[in-house]
Amino acid sequence: MSPADLRERVDKALHEFLQRAVAPLAGLSPDLAPFGVVTETFVLDGGKRLRPAFCYWGHRAAGGDDSDALIRAAASLELLQACALVHDDVIDSSDTRRGAPSVHRRFAAIHRSEGWHGDPEAFGSASAILLGDLALIWADTMLAESGLGVDALQRAFGVWDAMRVEVMCGQYLDVVEQARGGGSVERALRVARFKSAKYTVERPLHLGAALAGAGGDMLSALSAFGLPIGEAFQLRDDLLGVYGDPAETGKPAGDDLREGKRTVLVAFALEGANDTQRETLRRLLGDPALGEDGVTILREVIDATGARDRVEGLIDERYEQAQRALESPLLDSTAADALRVLAAAATRRAH
Repeated sequence: MSPADLRERVDKALHEFLQRAVAPLAGLSPDLAPFGVVTETFVLDGGKRLRPAFCYWGHRAAGGDDSDALIRAAASLELLQACALVHDDVIDSSDTRRGAPSVHRRFAAIHRSEGWHGDPEAFGSASAILLGDLALIWADTMLAESGLGVDALQRAFGVWDAMRVEVMCGQYLDVVEQARGGGSVERALRVARFKSAKYTVERPLHLGAALAGAGGDMLSALSAFGLPIGEAFQLRDDLLGVYGDPAETGKPAGDDLREGKRTVLVAFALEGANDTQRETLRRLLGDPALGEDGVTILREVIDATGARDRVEGLIDERYEQAQRALESPLLDSTAADALRVLAAAATRRAH
């Protein structure tokens, strides 16, 4: 099955689920109408659908069959992703996501347009947190109601729970790293692993494989591919957050620099900087008012320290490691070929 066909099936499953899930909200109160509309719009508009794809091919790699129930189970990962993104944007005070206002900004705009009392930004943040919580609940519901058998779901729930714990802990580790001011490559890699790498690739692969009844050897074979590709995915994301084209990324140029994200890229830059460069990094990183000139200065400093080249080197290293892992005789050959395509999509992307 082509990536486009798989994405179309995932989108269809999400659309059908959200129509059923959102409809009862109107019966609770007409005030919930924007809540449902924003949820549907955010989930259905945009997104690469990488996590459902890794879940699907993890299932096939373990010998599982294609089915609409599998697609629905895989698609539930997009609701978990919605929760993570909405909350992440609140934490980072991000203005945009996927080329549109972030969810908390959308709700703040509703508050202003209605002329309500209180602080629009506080209302926006509270609404976004609640919407993220609702998306998390609906992710559970969509998986449980996917149509897969009880035994398959019981096998999957252990992976599902571990994945949710890991991504929440990774998010907290990210907050801690921001508070510390970063500086450690090892700690930045740990954040990347738990906040993104495992949750984007390894655990979706495990989820699909568990649904197929895979044992420990198969899960280990998938981890040998999934962990390095997941880390390469996040490292690419770090580069795009600094050097990406806003038309492709959907976020303003240099947004990660304004937010002061303590990524592996920044950790390498601080490690390789001289005193003058280090002072510039610490002075400008995290300045929400940072203009284009400031972004350019920081990019030049990061380049001069060799940090960008070092991150590109890590991406290539992990990509090659994952390619070798796909040679495992345990993996179905058709699924291994599909995972090669996904590996390239995750690490060679422009957004």
